[in-house]
Amino acid sequence: MSAPTAEPAGSTGVRWSVPLVLLVLLAAVPAVANAADMGFVTSLATRIMIYAIAAVSLDLILGYGAMVSFGHAAFVGIGAYAVGIASAHDQWNAAVTFPVAIVAAGAFALLTGAISLRTRGVYFIMITLAFGQMAYFTASSLSDYGGDDGLTMWGRSELFGTTPFEDDTAFYYVVLGCLAGCFLFARAVVGSRFGRVIAGVRENRLRMQAVGFNPYVYQLVAYAIAGMMAGLAGALLANHAEFVSPSYMAWQRSGELIIMVVLGGMGTLHGAILGAIAYLTLEEVLSHWTEHWRVIFGPLLILVVLYARGGLGRLIGRSGGDG
Repeated sequence: MSAPTAEPAGSTGVRWSVPLVLLVLLAAVPAVANAADMGFVTSLATRIMIYAIAAVSLDLILGYGAMVSFGHAAFVGIGAYAVGIASAHDQWNAAVTFPVAIVAAGAFALLTGAISLRTRGVYFIMITLAFGQMAYFTASSLSDYGGDDGLTMWGRSELFGTTPFEDDTAFYYVVLGCLAGCFLFARAVVGSRFGRVIAGVRENRLRMQAVGFNPYVYQLVAYAIAGMMAGLAGALLANHAEFVSPSYMAWQRSGELIIMVVLGGMGTLHGAILGAIAYLTLEEVLSHWTEHWRVIFGPLLILVVLYARGGLGRLIGRSGGDG
């Protein structure tokens, strides 16, 4: 049985043209920023792309699988702590620490998802929130690794004795490559038979069971995949900030990721990237005006939800005549 995907028919052009344009524009950021003597823009764009990876991973389960996780930031934090703790023990090789970060986040997602996915609706939301807070308080209790104060990394990861992450521009393109790779991987997952089953479970769970699929197993695998992608984002975030903090795992961070997905458009993948760009750019601009920037951002988000049905991703699709 072929289940519908979250994107409307006729959106093939948008699915590929918008991400391509986004990636090309992002690729040009360092050159433009250096020419304008605005190096901070490169740093901001790096942070945006890292959170875009986390948002894409969340969209994979939220937009396509209707799994509203309020503990997704825990996977980001676990990935970050894997790199941070490794650096504290003088292990800097990204070929070791990054796989460890991805596997650790995926293992936590698999274990917690095995329990969480036995519930649905608000119960699923609450149990993912509980697991996320459990990870947060566990990180806060790690006194050997900074506890509440966080853990400072005295440098960035190496790669087989070289230091490609130390140069901000080189690191920027590493993050861009990871974002492109994660997007293409997520797109392949969504377009596969596996992805169609996940979308089918979202539409009608009982019907998918009736034709022989086990929704629990498919959702658990998708949940673990999303956790692994978020772990990669965490490993990159630790290197970008050269600092790891329990705040990476706070439920507020999970809420911000959900906002990014909703703002960009659930079930579009490129919308998750747009949402991360819009959210973090607005945060940067508005926070320079007032510390109460969320009071301004809240109504803007409501307007997007009310008048740009489907988020920024679908708004661009409609304006382009697709879907």
